[in-house]
Amino acid sequence: MATKTFKMTAAGKAELEKELEALKTEGRIDIAEKLKVARSYGDLSENSEYDEAKSEQAKIEARITELEYQLDHAEIIDTAAKNAVSMGSVVTVKRVSDGVKAVYEIVGFAQSNPSEGKISDESPVGKALMGAKKGETVIVEAPIGNLEYKIVSIK
Repeated sequence: MATKTFKMTAAGKAELEKELEALKTEGRIDIAEKLKVARSYGDLSENSEYDEAKSEQAKIEARITELEYQLDHAEIIDTAAKNAVSMGSVVTVKRVSDGVKAVYEIVGFAQSNPSEGKISDESPVGKALMGAKKGETVIVEAPIGNLEYKIVSIK
């Protein structure tokens, strides 16, 4: 089975490394303290605080494992200025149907966070924008139908 690589910018990799370090230090220290307090309540078989702390510990350890894997298989993408949309580009688009503008930063899957305007190059919008140039119109296949976007600017 081929190993999946995770495309990301150097800044994106640094963000993931920072999150990993915080989880390995503060995250593990916090959960150890919660477990210690929960154990002090006595009988662990009916101790909801202990169960909750163990569940939180499992989530933290799973996230650490996930981040380590992504960082071990990271492929840093060159974000040098280009005249076409590529990984690391900040793209301003205007929806053709109603003129609504949006700004997206094209990032790797591991860095995507749509609420912050960071979309994956693998998302429908990201795929449609990749390689397009300023002034071009792209069509995004969406569940609600095809959407047309005109590229206003690329940074």
